[in-house]
Amino acid sequence: RAYILYFVPVLIAAVFAFKQYYKTERGKRQVQRVLLKFPIFGTLIQKSSVARFSRTLSTLLSSGVPILDSLDITARTAGNKIVEDAVMASISSVKEGQTLATPLTKAPVFPPMVVQMVEIGEVTGALDTMLGKIADFYEEEVDRAVEALMSMLEPMMMVFLGTTLGFIILAMYLPIFKLASLVTD
Repeated sequence: RAYILYFVPVLIAAVFAFKQYYKTERGKRQVQRVLLKFPIFGTLIQKSSVARFSRTLSTLLSSGVPILDSLDITARTAGNKIVEDAVMASISSVKEGQTLATPLTKAPVFPPMVVQMVEIGEVTGALDTMLGKIADFYEEEVDRAVEALMSMLEPMMMVFLGTTLGFIILAMYLPIFKLASLVTD
């Protein structure tokens, strides 16, 4: 019981320190890098980030926004520092006359298939169409992954609720049974 008096303030301080660290650029970048490495949620975050990047850039390019402005807007709306860093690197790459796909290969968040499709889109001149196809594919992947995750969580929730309810019922009836055995003795 004495440890609880120390544990609660330490826990509150740790949560506060984490929130303050996450507000910094470096903290946000490190936390998001770690989240990308999580077994199930990491791939979900990666796929949703790629889908958002592809959809935003595709929409901007098909609307006639210049490539550098489109990349800048996409970087600012990425919602993920790792994607933002990769897009910012691609802006400098495009300014130097290189391809958009070159810096994306160095980013851990972009799978090789995405980079290859971006390269094909650049070569054929249909980058917006190719990005739209990437976005469609990854949006479907995210939907499937969320459905699979929910179907896995439902049985686990039922087991948890059943166990909790069993403990509550046991905690309520055990004293009654003890009282009944004392009365009969």
